[in-house]
Amino acid sequence: EHFGHKGKIMDGWETRRRRGVSAAEPHPTPDDHDWALVRLGAPGVIRGIVLDTAHFRGNYPQAVSVEGVFLPGSPSPEGLLAPDVKWTTLVPRTPVGGHAANGFAVDAEQRFTHLRINQHPDGGIARLRVYGEVAPDPAWLTALGTFDLAALENGGQVEDASDRFYSPATNTIQPGRSRKMDDGWETRRRRDRGNDWIRYRLAAQSEIRAVEIDTAYLKGNSAGWAALSVRDGEDGDWSEVLPRTRLQPDTNHRFVLDGPVRASHVRIDIFPDGGISRLRLYGSLTDEGATGLAARHRELGG
Repeated sequence: EHFGHKGKIMDGWETRRRRGVSAAEPHPTPDDHDWALVRLGAPGVIRGIVLDTAHFRGNYPQAVSVEGVFLPGSPSPEGLLAPDVKWTTLVPRTPVGGHAANGFAVDAEQRFTHLRINQHPDGGIARLRVYGEVAPDPAWLTALGTFDLAALENGGQVEDASDRFYSPATNTIQPGRSRKMDDGWETRRRRDRGNDWIRYRLAAQSEIRAVEIDTAYLKGNSAGWAALSVRDGEDGDWSEVLPRTRLQPDTNHRFVLDGPVRASHVRIDIFPDGGISRLRLYGSLTDEGATGLAARHRELGG
């Protein structure tokens, strides 16, 4: 255990103990609470929230609540707390347990950019996890023209993967280059004659023109070879666009396709196992893809 000048050092957010207004009223009122404003990594639809009180045993909150709001641009804390900002309750005031992952389903089919986490009346939270889907602004993607169609921040998703033993496949579409080995995707060692793979859903129907497969920080464990296939639509047939190609350790590999390839889904196969750190698929939305993305944006209140 470690202690600092303010007491025990906790790996989380712990607030001071709230007090009443006088010796006659030493306890906080029912409305007293502590709060924190959180900006989401990208605007999106929230499906679930976890407020984890791991290691908070005698100092966890009695109850929590969570509110959300969509505000464009980069609002300041003062802007978020302005009287005219209307917050939506995502998790009503609910008792929670200590040293526990307190999970809540969220039913709100709209975009959010910020959350307000409330602890009633005070206490500590170790981790906040917010699960859902990124909902990009189609006007921004259209203005960009060419962008990474698989990127998490642009609405790409990992639908499935053959192996998640060492790290999640979603790491491959995180922003920026990986910072260390476990910031990519590494599979367990295969003892059969198969291979590993990841299947992605793109931001919308698109035309892919260039590909990057990065093996940064994977030196003795990078994939030996990789191939790329695409399909258009949920029931489309898979078509190979990048044949099985040798990969080098700790290297960013770039490929220009022979021509634009229309797709809504992409699958990367690695042989026989190993890992990649990032996959980038550069291209632009088709007219159909842009129309569908704009319609979804309107459904979510955009």
